[in-house]
Amino acid sequence: MAGVRHETLHEGTGAQLLHVGPYDDEGPVLAALHDEYLAAHGLRMTGLHHEIYLSDPRRTEPAKLRTVLRQPVRSASR
Repeated sequence: MAGVRHETLHEGTGAQLLHVGPYDDEGPVLAALHDEYLAAHGLRMTGLHHEIYLSDPRRTEPAKLRTVLRQPVRSASR
């Protein structure tokens, strides 16, 4: 399949949350995770965030889509 790739992630510690709602509404949630939560907990990003889709968008209404948003992190003091 074009555009599909297999990757193994070795991310270690991460901050994650469950987003419930449309994919288009994830941006502000990620911004809050990055700009507020990480700073408030003395963390910094160590890689790219990724998403784990728990719902099938073909069978789930957008307001009920569930997605895990995960950001690899480490202590900001390191």
